Amino acid sequence: MKIETTEVIRKIEHELKTLFNIEEIIAEHDLEGDIIRSRLQVGDKIFERAGSIIPTENRRAEIHRLIKKNLYSIFVEELGKKPAPYGIMHGVRPTKIVHRWFRAGFDRATVERRLSDEYLVSDRKARLLTEVAARQLPILASSDERTIGIYIGIPFCVTRCLYCSFPSNVLPSETKIAEFMSALERDIDSARSLVERYGFRVQSIYVGGGTPTSLPDDHFERLLAWTVGAFVGSGLEEFTVECGRPDTITPSKIELMKRFGVDRVSVNPQSMQQRTLDRIGRRHSPSDIIRAFNELRRASDWSINMDMILGLPGERLDDVIDSLEKVLALEPDDVTLHALALKRGSRMQMELDDEVRSPADFDLPSDAEVRRMAEESEARLRAANYEPYYLYRQGYMSGQIENVGWCRAGAEGIYNVQIMDEQQTIIGIGGAASTKVADKKNARLQSSFHPKDLTTYLRDIDHYIEKRAALLASIYDDA
Repeated sequence: MKIETTEVIRKIEHELKTLFNIEEIIAEHDLEGDIIRSRLQVGDKIFERAGSIIPTENRRAEIHRLIKKNLYSIFVEELGKKPAPYGIMHGVRPTKIVHRWFRAGFDRATVERRLSDEYLVSDRKARLLTEVAARQLPILASSDERTIGIYIGIPFCVTRCLYCSFPSNVLPSETKIAEFMSALERDIDSARSLVERYGFRVQSIYVGGGTPTSLPDDHFERLLAWTVGAFVGSGLEEFTVECGRPDTITPSKIELMKRFGVDRVSVNPQSMQQRTLDRIGRRHSPSDIIRAFNELRRASDWSINMDMILGLPGERLDDVIDSLEKVLALEPDDVTLHALALKRGSRMQMELDDEVRSPADFDLPSDAEVRRMAEESEARLRAANYEPYYLYRQGYMSGQIENVGWCRAGAEGIYNVQIMDEQQTIIGIGGAASTKVADKKNARLQSSFHPKDLTTYLRDIDHYIEKRAALLASIYDDA
């Protein structure tokens, strides 16, 4: 039986064309009982691969997996394309598959083998995925249907970085900030009512953005006071504020976070190379990063995270090694390694799309170089006794690798684990926030999204509050 070219199959073929930089392919696929047979025409040559459906897996998902695996195998084995580290695994949250197999009773060795055999993941990445998923198990087990997380999005930054695709705004006028805070107060108050109505236990709070600490002190104090008043209870295990930019971390901001019980903060250098910071549009220096970190460390015993980005314009392996060594010298509790992802909406991608600048103008490192950056960083982090505890992927990532959180034992970020596994309800508040409700009864995740556009958020906040309430009611009113 010939399979018609559905939207999903076209998407699969597009993913592979993007992965291997293929301009055009002609493919067709047949289903013969439990066998998927794929034929690929390139010029006047035709190649064929076939694979068997695993009967214990979802049949539709298996058809899609085998189509992708067949085509990938042809590209690598017949057309000489280099294997990708994650093979045909393209989703944002690859550890979800590992957790599903753990729940089905498979041990780590079997899971690693299945990742390699069924998804063509490299041995190195199969071990990493399995290690991360195994480390997350105690955190995932700490949640039940009435345990939730809270996310509050503050969509402002002091500048917009070259690569940023997040829906954040350069800090606006006092009038506009006050308008946002008024809408945010209604948003928080409505979410508090939902927590009370359904008897939720708030396990973690994450205040992100944007850069929350870009708010003026009086507004930042109100944000923290509202958050504590609405959501802090005896069941809270983690309260995070993403400070992010060291040029927004001041003694007054530190004192406010300490007073309101924040216990996890971040200082995100991205790079410790001054020329790179200048190039990507950050108005701070490496010394500012060190100053902010040390002031935070002296002020409290909170956990401190630091983010780095691999693949930034103009950087090579030596730059990353130097930056990481300077970060590790500060002894943060958590280091997150991101791979640069060029997305629509970023200034860099828009300039490339509009042909204002060419790829050569940005001097991006090759995929092979970015993979070397990741491998060397991993070795140095492990040598410094950091362990990987959460992982996710994005489209169009440099090196086709991943974003990984590394931490010292016991410093795992609860919110980071719960949001990635999507087994816990997260109530989203603020600009561009998303509410994700774990519908255990129907074994699916349902979502409600606040608008990314600030003007729409301010104008229509009551409408989005109602949408969020209706979603939660549809799941929990009969639970």
